[in-house]
Amino acid sequence: QVQLVESGGGLVQAGGSLRLSCAASGRTSSSYTMGWFRQAPGKEREFVAAISRFAGNTYYADSVKGRFTISRDNAKNTVYLQLNSLKPEDTAVYSCAAKTSMYYARTDGYNYWGQGTQVTVSS
Repeated sequence: QVQLVESGGGLVQAGGSLRLSCAASGRTSSSYTMGWFRQAPGKEREFVAAISRFAGNTYYADSVKGRFTISRDNAKNTVYLQLNSLKPEDTAVYSCAAKTSMYYARTDGYNYWGQGTQVTVSS
């Protein structure tokens, strides 16, 4: 099992940047494919980005490609999401998730979830 805790959210103006962190405890995060999801008010949760367990292969939703970057530091059991060129439509609660499956380009199958961190982008 793994426990996930996100941090780094906040209020930022459009065009600004934030870096979200997801600290994993329990079983080491290198055992898991890690992903970021977001949920805006009144909308369903949507996939944002994922990173493979060891090679650092990444996969992004089209809506964030070129603006967001997912990375991981297995020595620190931490996954990051760098958010650049933020838009008001990026406003959401961002949650990290983990799965044992190696298929990082599939957006399903996540077993473990953090509580989320709020990102608000003002226009």
